[in-house]
Amino acid sequence: MFKEVKPSHSSLEQYGIKNAKALWNLSPEDLTKITVENNLGEIADSGALSIDTGEFKGRSPLDRFIVKDSITADSVWWGNINIPFEPNHYDALKTKVMDHLSGQELYVRDVYACTDERYRMKIRVITELPWSNLFASNMFIEPSDEERENFEPDWIVFNAPRFQAEAEKDHTRQHNFAILNFSDQVALVGGTGYTGEIKKGIFSALNFILPHQKNVLSMHCSANVGNDGDTALFFGLSGTGKTTLSADPNRRLIGDDEHGWTSDDVIFNFEGGCYAKVIDLSEEKEPDIFHAIKPGALLENIIFKPGTKNVDFEDSSKTENTRVSYPIDHIENIQPNSIGENPKNVFFLTCDAYGVLPPISKLTPGQAAFHFISGYTAKVAGTEEGITEPVVAFSACFGAPFMPLHPTKYADMLSAKMQHSHVNVWLVNTGWSGGRYGVGSRMKLKYTRAMITAALNGQLDNVEFKNHQVFGLAMPTECPNVPQEILFPRNTWADKDAYDDTANTLAEKFVKNFEKFADNASDEILAGAPKVTGKVG
Repeated sequence: MFKEVKPSHSSLEQYGIKNAKALWNLSPEDLTKITVENNLGEIADSGALSIDTGEFKGRSPLDRFIVKDSITADSVWWGNINIPFEPNHYDALKTKVMDHLSGQELYVRDVYACTDERYRMKIRVITELPWSNLFASNMFIEPSDEERENFEPDWIVFNAPRFQAEAEKDHTRQHNFAILNFSDQVALVGGTGYTGEIKKGIFSALNFILPHQKNVLSMHCSANVGNDGDTALFFGLSGTGKTTLSADPNRRLIGDDEHGWTSDDVIFNFEGGCYAKVIDLSEEKEPDIFHAIKPGALLENIIFKPGTKNVDFEDSSKTENTRVSYPIDHIENIQPNSIGENPKNVFFLTCDAYGVLPPISKLTPGQAAFHFISGYTAKVAGTEEGITEPVVAFSACFGAPFMPLHPTKYADMLSAKMQHSHVNVWLVNTGWSGGRYGVGSRMKLKYTRAMITAALNGQLDNVEFKNHQVFGLAMPTECPNVPQEILFPRNTWADKDAYDDTANTLAEKFVKNFEKFADNASDEILAGAPKVTGKVG
């Protein structure tokens, strides 16, 4: 009935999964058809498949574990992000998951991660739901049928959303879990249907393997390339504009989330697709993403307009984290092979709800490392239950939940690469201006795009800069197509004393957050910290 591409001599029995009906490497069309026929999803007017991920509409970082063994014990930065899991507890839990998967109809997909073939990882994704397998098809790199003939995986993802752990017996926090085992080379995911756990599990594995074993910097960033071959990187946490700003009609997209930077200055995408937030999506604001939502794409946790199959992108009643995954070739303006060279500009994106940071500023190498390790943004009212005032959020390397090594390892590698390649590093505030959240207004997207374009085109290379008196950031005194008064955040505040107080308060939070990294940081990095003062200027 369905066309399968099954590798020779492959069986699920070797993993302890018994009497399962395995469907190997089905097409996206077949996976979509099975999902709909089993009442697990619906087809939107655009032709995309719409599903509900169930109880979990996002990742659960407190339920992410790494098995502590001879490979990881002295290498992983253990703590409340990288939570240790005992090998014997993993073995017992894995056996229970394999028993759960036995006797079921399962979906198996053989895929690659990393577009640079020198660092390619072969992955086998085994899922109990067809739409989870479609997600893997979208997000990873599809081999040819010939390459699948003798496919032998480096890593395996077992994805069992319908399995629920018993916390006390299985030594998990609750019934869901995502566990990495570097000795077994397995990502074990159970109790959650949220597909992001699949991709972030492999991303976390690469964030250990590439820097630790291959001298490749792994990065939570988007990337694009200009007509002259100049590559730009965009780091940022959720809500800062990483996906939106890298989708530039005048530049070719390399990828929107996960990349490697090699010792010979090659930038390569880990993935074969994009996983974009769609809350408040419109054709006008983000045409590339809007038009990528077509047959083969997978919509998650959206709401249809009443009586239709037309998506209401403004409806967040299920979650603010509505998503779509799609193959990267759903976007027209993409970089061939998702590989770039010659990085020239790096942008750190932050949504500063305090309205303190400049809309664009240039960083020294020490400041770049400091802000990279800090990974600052701010959560605003409505993003999480109970938040009524802006809350400072620091996520090391702009992706702490996925970084197994100490943040200074990634920062030192980034700093060395930036200095070797003579890269310009910019801090871009996509958050508030003219006052904090509730007083000022969000920076207009057209101004942010104009500032980034000016930086990319070299139009800020020879302008005068003025240093921020608290953060020490070099602020350009002019920028094409941007009102001059916007470039200096203090000037946009009606109450200058309030700005000074707020700037110093935010600086204190930066310094306090960095205390846990200070012992591993160089003098140059420490010199990149803000200086708490009285009046700003």
